[in-house]
Amino acid sequence: MKRINICHLYGNLLNTYGDIGNVMAISHEAHKNGYEVNTKIVTVGDDFNPNDYDFVFFGGGQDYEQSIVQKDLGDKANKLKEFIENDGVLLAICGGYQLLGKYYYDAYNNKIDGLSIFPHYTKNQENSKRFTGPIKIKDSLTGDIYEGFENHGGVTFLSEDQNPFAIVLDGNGNNGLDKTEGFRYKNTIGTYLHGPLLARNEVLCENVFKLIEKNANLSK
Repeated sequence: MKRINICHLYGNLLNTYGDIGNVMAISHEAHKNGYEVNTKIVTVGDDFNPNDYDFVFFGGGQDYEQSIVQKDLGDKANKLKEFIENDGVLLAICGGYQLLGKYYYDAYNNKIDGLSIFPHYTKNQENSKRFTGPIKIKDSLTGDIYEGFENHGGVTFLSEDQNPFAIVLDGNGNNGLDKTEGFRYKNTIGTYLHGPLLARNEVLCENVFKLIEKNANLSK
């Protein structure tokens, strides 16, 4: 039987707001399409081989867990970049999204270096303000409408060369100013939408799986 290999990056440390539901949603979609699914947590001290996986999920966590992850990520940076540039399918939520960028600030306003795979950066809001609540967005590529829940104290700014994942219809998105939400590059999506995103938005889950299937069929 055909098989889809999933990497849950730091799944034992970064799994707030039930975002493992994204892995479960992709697994369900794969089974529905006749695939076996092999899911592996790749965590601190583990090697990441970009040729081993068809889908990578990179979630978010609290500052303490993210500080542990940040110290380990440098060893995986080049291989993650290779996975992304070779059209691997990667979904990064909240903290994972921030860590793919240049830097972010923790709750104590300490600057935390990211992987700098992408040029976006994240600052803290003034007075410890947070963006929380339901959010509705429009996919910049397909025009599809998605819903989720946002809960983030950081405000993220994309570079001029980055394309937003979506445009905010209701809510705050990246920074509450420019109506952008997340970013998209090749088959990589970064976003603040919890919920989890793929479980709440069937069309997006199906489209992401089609990308995974295409990449898997080309590589095996």
